[in-house]
Amino acid sequence: MTSGSMLQPPPAGRSAAFAPGFGQRVLLTVDTEEEFDWKGPFRRDGYGLTHIPAIARFQTFCERIGAQPVYLVDWPVVQDARAVEIIGDAVRRGCAEVGVQLHPWVNPPFDEEVSGHNSFAGNLPRDLEAAKFMALRDAIEAAFGAAPLIYRAGRYGLGPHTADLLKQAGIRIDTSVRSLFDYTAQGGPDYSRHPLAPYWVDGAMRLLELPVTSVHSGLLRGAGRPLQRFAEPLFRAMGVLSRLGLLEHIALTPEGVSIEEGLRGVDIAVRAGLPVLVLSLHSPTLAPGHTPYAADASGVEALYAWLEAVYRHLAARGVQSCTVADIIAATGG
Repeated sequence: MTSGSMLQPPPAGRSAAFAPGFGQRVLLTVDTEEEFDWKGPFRRDGYGLTHIPAIARFQTFCERIGAQPVYLVDWPVVQDARAVEIIGDAVRRGCAEVGVQLHPWVNPPFDEEVSGHNSFAGNLPRDLEAAKFMALRDAIEAAFGAAPLIYRAGRYGLGPHTADLLKQAGIRIDTSVRSLFDYTAQGGPDYSRHPLAPYWVDGAMRLLELPVTSVHSGLLRGAGRPLQRFAEPLFRAMGVLSRLGLLEHIALTPEGVSIEEGLRGVDIAVRAGLPVLVLSLHSPTLAPGHTPYAADASGVEALYAWLEAVYRHLAARGVQSCTVADIIAATGG
């Protein structure tokens, strides 16, 4: 299997088998990143890190509900002493893990033009993507005292050389694939045909793909992928289908997804037999005013209410929290 195939659905026979007794688990991932204008152009400077202290409350909350978050840390965050102290304390106590998230526009070396196209790290030349990634990976290991084993490309931006890079760097799990979503209109990858369940990127089973969990809901969900590909180019037909309750995406995230949708998404994912449900959120949403999902304090409280309700529902369904280490061990690592 070539590295370029990360951009394509895997061939048959690549589904990952989990150890007996693993059951169904949930992994909470946090894109731990700087604050920036989500509607503006990408910039190397002008970002903020004022939300970092809010991670302490989030970590305490996670420990109360039994979640062990994976902080996918990018360059500005790993350079921030407060972030290293807060996250590092949780890592040392075995209550959290760290991974890598690459935002190329704020990650040295700065040898490319800042643009929408280049905001997807996989679009960069092989050597530049590798140089940025290795600078970040090494900084994370130095800051937290452990080699990161999981990666998420910022903006889900995998590329033709990413798989080889990750394997050479000792990364065991990639979680950049956002199944059912297509980013080609922005210059990024198309994941609309990728599996929902974990699979091996290579035949040697050295790199596991752990897709961010999204599901189809509605009366037509059995025809979701073909109908999605047909309907979306036609005047945003998916919006019409969603409003009619016929077909909709549900991403397992508190950002822009209601509690009711989240619970419904959990039920669909559990019934589908997914071994790991991957939840996601962005760290700037933990404080008001930094993302579209938490414009004010009530938005932040809504995030916590969502997580509280979803984790209660997961527990009722027998879905327990897990860690990156648990997943590696359960798949033969």
